[in-house]
Amino acid sequence: MKKAREQEHVELPPELAGTQLPRYRRFRRNVVLIVSIVALTPLFILTIINYVQDRQATRAESHFTVSQALSNTKRTLEFVVEERRSALALVINDKSYNELASDSALAVSIQHLKNSFGGFIDLGMINAAGSQVFYTGPYNLKNRVYENQTWFHEVVLRGSYVSDVFMGHRNFPHFVVAVKRDRGLDGFYILRATLDMKLINQQVYSLNLDRFTDLFIINHDGILQTDSKFFGPVLDTAEIQVPTGSRSREVIEEYVDDGGHTVTAGYAYIEGSPFILMAIKRLENPFTHWLGHRSDVLWFLMVSCILILGVVIVGTRRMAKQLQQADLRRVRAFHSIEYTNKMATIGRMAAGVAHEINNPMAIINEKAGLLRDLVEFADDFPNKEKTFGLVDSILNSVDRCSRVTHRLLGFAKRMEIRQESVNVPELVKEVVGFQGTEA
Repeated sequence: MKKAREQEHVELPPELAGTQLPRYRRFRRNVVLIVSIVALTPLFILTIINYVQDRQATRAESHFTVSQALSNTKRTLEFVVEERRSALALVINDKSYNELASDSALAVSIQHLKNSFGGFIDLGMINAAGSQVFYTGPYNLKNRVYENQTWFHEVVLRGSYVSDVFMGHRNFPHFVVAVKRDRGLDGFYILRATLDMKLINQQVYSLNLDRFTDLFIINHDGILQTDSKFFGPVLDTAEIQVPTGSRSREVIEEYVDDGGHTVTAGYAYIEGSPFILMAIKRLENPFTHWLGHRSDVLWFLMVSCILILGVVIVGTRRMAKQLQQADLRRVRAFHSIEYTNKMATIGRMAAGVAHEINNPMAIINEKAGLLRDLVEFADDFPNKEKTFGLVDSILNSVDRCSRVTHRLLGFAKRMEIRQESVNVPELVKEVVGFQGTEA
């Protein structure tokens, strides 16, 4: 039992003593780091892929929104403008000069135009000298001279004209449509109609656009022809580069504006007019948009990271503890082996010592026996009895020492396992003789 207790209380090396050893702390840290990287890297890669795909989808949606707004509104605006111009051309070509050459005749014609098409405000006839000789409408514009106006020369040159939006004498935003008809030797005359901007605004503002999208019209000088969400009210100068490009199709570009916003911008020329339809969509910050629309992915990433890290940390702690316990058991086993080897060495040394002791003990035994014989056969030897007692004491001690050495040699001797009958009293007597003094 004493030996067992000594083996249980093994004195361990300093590097293995305690529970918070640097070796095992490094092991836990390295395992947690490596396993976490291996486990979390695919999640982060998938998250990045989702972010990139969301950004691409947002840009594609932005392009689609701008393209759809441009295509739908462009066709509608072209139809509105061309319809009014064609209606005015029908009036001037369907009736002769004499049939139109009065204020009342113009009043009848504009009433028909209002009823059939809508949007007409007034109507005037202008002669070759640029004077408005007849007029019907809410303003006093009869006999006004337009000879020096740019639009007048455009009509004379091209036969028809659609103006920019302007304030004019009416003091509200409007645009005009003018059509010319030749009279042969008598020159020509022009029908000029003012159109309400509601015609244009209804088409531009009819789309349900979000707060990041702006749809408006500018002219070739960059003057707003309609109100703009980003650039101000009608007739302000828009801080935007006037597009110069294809007049036959829509053009969509992406750039970063002066405010640092990523912008998808598109434009389309309105055929038969000076109008340029603009559609601008400011993109949200990609990361903010992703957080707002893909919060489920972010929550999944966070929960997965917490679970994975928790499992890795707990599992690593348990594995490190098991490894530490295994190391401790290994150290104890090595210590037991060393102790066994030590005892075996001591046994071998004891056997050698026993052999060395037996030789002088044999000599002492012989000399003591010889001394007894000499004393016994000497008649005049003094103190013979006392000498016999001393010699017997020497012989008894030699016998006792001989028995001890023989027992020690028998204990250290390697014996094969075999089955035999044992004399129990003799065995007990031998054990008592061997352990009696210690007991």
